[in-house]
Amino acid sequence: MKKWGNVFKRNTGLSPFVWIIFYILPFYFIFHSSSTYEIAFGIAMIIMFFICYVLSFVSKGWLVYFWTSLEIAISSAMSLLFGYIYFSLFLAFLIGHLKNKIAFFILYIILLVSTFATVNYGFVTGNRVLITQLPFVFISILAVIILPISTYNKNKEDLLQGKLEDANKRISELVKLEERQRIARDLHDTLGQKLSLIGLKSDLASKLITKDPSRAKSEIYDVQQTARIALKEVREMVTQMRGIKLEDEINHVRQILDAADINFVIEGKPRLSNISLIVENVLSMCIKEAVTNIVKHSKASTCTLKIAPSVNELKVMIIDDGIGIEHINEDFKGNGLQGMLERLEFVNGSLSIESNNGTSIILNVPYTHINEEVTK
Repeated sequence: MKKWGNVFKRNTGLSPFVWIIFYILPFYFIFHSSSTYEIAFGIAMIIMFFICYVLSFVSKGWLVYFWTSLEIAISSAMSLLFGYIYFSLFLAFLIGHLKNKIAFFILYIILLVSTFATVNYGFVTGNRVLITQLPFVFISILAVIILPISTYNKNKEDLLQGKLEDANKRISELVKLEERQRIARDLHDTLGQKLSLIGLKSDLASKLITKDPSRAKSEIYDVQQTARIALKEVREMVTQMRGIKLEDEINHVRQILDAADINFVIEGKPRLSNISLIVENVLSMCIKEAVTNIVKHSKASTCTLKIAPSVNELKVMIIDDGIGIEHINEDFKGNGLQGMLERLEFVNGSLSIESNNGTSIILNVPYTHINEEVTK
């Protein structure tokens, strides 16, 4: 019984006890009839409607539409013979839960036509039972008009909401996966070379410790220095993992360029509202990589950072007046460009490069990702 109750509640949004009340009501109308034959026929109709209603929930495919059509016929018969139109409320809920759009509209129109036809026929023939419950008849007709549409739209909205929640969970998983890959890549870049160097120098020191102690001591000193540098870089990397604010990164960039004697110009506001942490991290890391390339390779005297929000996207341009790039690699390999591209692709961003009297690196991120917060 609990299982069936859950089925009705899940599919109609109403407690099964409410439906029990609606199933008791038709007996009141039936027993007002003076004919034993009509009473027996009415009870059979109620039982048939209940069976068809249950089957319409447990069936699949065309059988759902068959049982629903049979219920409409039974509801019309109950209205004509006994003035009981409230089975149409059952049908309004049931039809509203149909997922097939064409079937929904067809059965909805059939229900409307049959309900209006039977009610008008009852009024024309002077059905006393129908006339005495006139206010409830109008309420039922209004429910038959509104309930299927509202229920269908609500179910559609719930379905979209469910898909959105699944998509957000998937995005959260991808964010974690991307973060793991980034950590692995940064660890490899930071520690891989230095640990290999420490291993080689340690082996060399162990071989020289008896042959050339002074050189072995020098190698051990190099091992210590390399280990300190690696530890410092790991600490910096852990600090960056906590989240890089765009404003903080711009201040850091300004310090780097000042130290390299490169003039820094910023156009636009670095503080952006409704920007997600992941997008801010991606932009900050890309700007840092681009400025590092400028300091190392461009021989520029000025670096300009332009932040230009538009209707659909945020554009960030890092421009220098250096020697430019003679051959732009379309695969973006080398000089950290591949890492920038991978990070931007994760947030549906894009990277383009222009080389004309210097180099311009253009980062584009759509607002669909800027405005959406990803909850980890």
